[in-house]
Parts: sequence; C-alpha cells; structure tokens
Amino acid sequence: MKISVITACYNNATTIKTTIQSVKKQTHNDIEFIVVDGGSKDGTLDVIREHRDCITTLVSEPDTGIFNAYNKGVNLATGDVVGFLNSDDFFPNERIITKVAETI
Repeated sequence: MKISVITACYNNATTIKTTIQSVKKQTHNDIEFIVVDGGSKDGTLDVIREHRDCITTLVSEPDTGIFNAYNKGVNLATGDVVGFLNSDDFFPNERIITKVAETI
C-alpha cells in the first residue's frame, strides 16, 4: 500500500530537516514524499536538497498559503492514503506509517 506524505513549507530552514529525517526513517517500504515549498528565501531549499534522496516530488514556487500548497501536493499524490506532515512537525517513531498501513 502506497502512502503519500505531503509537507508544505515556507522559510522553515531551522525545522525542515527534522521533518524530512522523520519521514526518511519510516520502516514502511512504499512512501511517496511530496514537499511543496512556497518559494523560501531562508535556506530551506538548501536543507531540502541535502535530503533529496528521500523526497519523491519537490515543488518550489510561490503560492497563496498553506492550503494552496496542500492542494498542489494532493494533486500530485498517487498514494492509496494521503497524509500531511507540517514542516515543523515529525513522526514520533519509525513505525507510524507502517501502523497506518496496517489499519487499512
């Protein structure tokens, strides 16, 4: 079962690394990770590019706010389940997505 995780961000250079690492550490083997950046100017894109290996799709362009960014992500998502992880949040352990997949 493919799980799509969408993260919208804008100028979150200080927190996005933890968010990305928490997705990267997930044990589930079919994760689509979509990051939608609103055109950050604080180094967020540099951090994202350092971890590009675990990001399926990266969009970086101006938007009209978080819901516009979420909608962009949803339109790109191909997973059976779509979830959102904010750019200053993280999964508390590496089995969260596996547990979600097991309940469906």
